[in-house]
Amino acid sequence: MAGAAGEAAQGRFVSSKVESTQTVGEALFSAASKLQSLATGRRDAELLLMRVVGRDRAWLMTHADAGLTSEQLAHFEDWVARRARQEPVQYILGETEFYGLMMRVTPAVLIPRPETEHLVEAVLARVGCDAAARICDVGAGSGAIAVALAHALPLAQVTAVDLSTAALAVAKENAERHGVAERVRLVESDLLSALRGERFDVVVSNPPYVAEGEVLEAQVREYEPREALFAGPTGLEVYRRLIPEAWEALVPEGWLLMEMGHGQREALAGLLTGWDGVEFVADLQGIPRVAIAQRRA
Repeated sequence: MAGAAGEAAQGRFVSSKVESTQTVGEALFSAASKLQSLATGRRDAELLLMRVVGRDRAWLMTHADAGLTSEQLAHFEDWVARRARQEPVQYILGETEFYGLMMRVTPAVLIPRPETEHLVEAVLARVGCDAAARICDVGAGSGAIAVALAHALPLAQVTAVDLSTAALAVAKENAERHGVAERVRLVESDLLSALRGERFDVVVSNPPYVAEGEVLEAQVREYEPREALFAGPTGLEVYRRLIPEAWEALVPEGWLLMEMGHGQREALAGLLTGWDGVEFVADLQGIPRVAIAQRRA
């Protein structure tokens, strides 16, 4: 279990001696029934119970008859009730895995998605692991991208910018957690406005790209920060500002890499007119997910 808060929770719930009337198997069955309307209900129940008892999934499966303490059961039932209201399990647990690293997440930041790992991989494909690259992560949120890149590129200097001070606090925690805080600079900024005059080898961003009025699933719409999701009437508003700012911030032949939404390929291709090496990387479902362009020399 990662994080001091998680360790404290684990120690607290394991230490209680008052036995409840439910076993691990019974608690899981009850929770899965309450979460049956969710596609990931059974898995979520397992993740929550794993944290409560401080054990892995294999233990849960082989110790169905093990008793839970009253404290463990009460905490588990509280978490299941929150998940039944569609609160994301990542917020309940306070962390999620991204690019092999456990990242702290709170309702102040967007939950890092597996799809965003394509963005990290695209950067790494263009920056050698021994390169002292200057990278700027725009709209850093939890710092997942910035921290993952700093962790994978030991000589890189990463600047992570966000307009939210609460998000930057989470990014700071994640940088410290993974031992890269000395190489991840945190800056409060509206896009690149606070960094005028600085130059970078790479500008990377997972910006807001959802159009106003677009329907999102409840657990996203009701719980994740609106400012990290919605860009404006068309969904392209942030790109229209970011692309020219990135051009000014990049060195000649520097790279701009951005996550993109479904159906935005043609519009982004138009916005990147004048850039070299424009290409799009698809996710595992074949949907264009990352837009890549190189500033002309």
